[in-house]
Amino acid sequence: MKHPRDYRGLEVIVLGLARSGVAAAKLFHQKGALVTVNDKKERSACPEADELEALGISVVCGFHPESLVHEGVSLVVKNPGIPYSVDPIRKAEELGIEVVTEVEVAYQFCEAPIIGITGSNGKTTTTTLIGLMLDAAGLKPVVAGNIGRALTEATPEVTAENWMVVELSSFQLKGTTAFRPNIGLFLNVYETHLDYHGSMDDYIASKAKIFENQTEADTAILNWDDEVCRRLMPSLKAKQFHFSLKEKLAYGVYLDAETDCLVYANGQNSVQSIMSASEMGMPGSFNIGNALAAAAAAITAGVALPVIADVLRNFHGVEHRLELVRVLDGVTFYNNSKATNSAATVNSIEAFDQSVVLIAGGLDRGSDYMELLPTFRERIKGIVTIGQTKEKIKHIAELAGISKVQTVDTAKDAADAVSQAVQLAWQMSEQGDIVLLSPACASWDMFPSYEDRGRMFKESVHNL
Repeated sequence: MKHPRDYRGLEVIVLGLARSGVAAAKLFHQKGALVTVNDKKERSACPEADELEALGISVVCGFHPESLVHEGVSLVVKNPGIPYSVDPIRKAEELGIEVVTEVEVAYQFCEAPIIGITGSNGKTTTTTLIGLMLDAAGLKPVVAGNIGRALTEATPEVTAENWMVVELSSFQLKGTTAFRPNIGLFLNVYETHLDYHGSMDDYIASKAKIFENQTEADTAILNWDDEVCRRLMPSLKAKQFHFSLKEKLAYGVYLDAETDCLVYANGQNSVQSIMSASEMGMPGSFNIGNALAAAAAAITAGVALPVIADVLRNFHGVEHRLELVRVLDGVTFYNNSKATNSAATVNSIEAFDQSVVLIAGGLDRGSDYMELLPTFRERIKGIVTIGQTKEKIKHIAELAGISKVQTVDTAKDAADAVSQAVQLAWQMSEQGDIVLLSPACASWDMFPSYEDRGRMFKESVHNL
């Protein structure tokens, strides 16, 4: 796409209100474009509509008009979560009209160097850590993207003196054309979002777009331990920097199994210890992986190793990511509502040495959840299942030989379901146990977001 100023007097369609849609609509309107915002939700569910109309932006709610997309439209900006199968996008593609997400829009006028972070699991924790490391080093980061603040909302504030640190989903990256981060970071790949992408090939290709436009002047950071990342390495144009939990690297950051230290190897036969893994403020080997990835990006941006170590010692995690909620009568409650796939749930269970009583279940995307079976057999004391997948996950628990299995079958609403689940898990637990919300599923069967699910869990725990 062109710079937003080049759409002055041209028709731009923004599909989907929400935060990113509102920010994109305002930006194009300020640049003189003729903006129409369309959201399939009813007007009563679109509180942002009044604000946009007051600015002179046309808003259509409740349906997708057949006349919305036509030959006179110059650009369609879609909410990342809207599938490409919806009629307005299909029509735009048939007419040869470019369809992008707001990440592409923001990139066109971003003056700051960009660190982009993607992957199936660990994005938010890694993005947060990178922001904290750069901030501690005085590099003036602005953190945005899939982490909560729309990129088009944040980008107008930045200058060349800042760093833009951006969490990127596959949904966002799929809708980019020229987007080029100075530092691109690919954490890992697990099976997820197949209801949106249709295949793992499309999911992986969407993630890999983070590197598509990089040149030799940029840096690509990849997980040496991840099979998909390893397959991508030979095709990349950018300089490569790797991280690993399992192997010593000549150039990169890794966990030294002999010393249990996070280590930086500069590629010139110099190896420096960053810190001992036991000093980290977050539990779990997967968080060591996140720390290594963040350290790799921070080192590339020029952050000193002592600054990186200090951040890792003092950072205790992000809300809804293995978040300590409460200790009650010797039972410790953790909120890991962000675990929206099986791999994330396995990682969170394996972060603990204690017996775990698990609360799991949510949106059914067609998985059979068999990948949970080995961990259930070895690590789970009891389980409470909720949501659309409750019977599937109950079946895995029964195959694993777990004797304490309950489902929440009758609930007035989502809050009541969570409250019942917490009560049942509490009854199963004993002193020294962990009660863990780690659903292995997206939240949209019952909740507006994983954040709402996590907040309801925390409230129910505090009400025990």
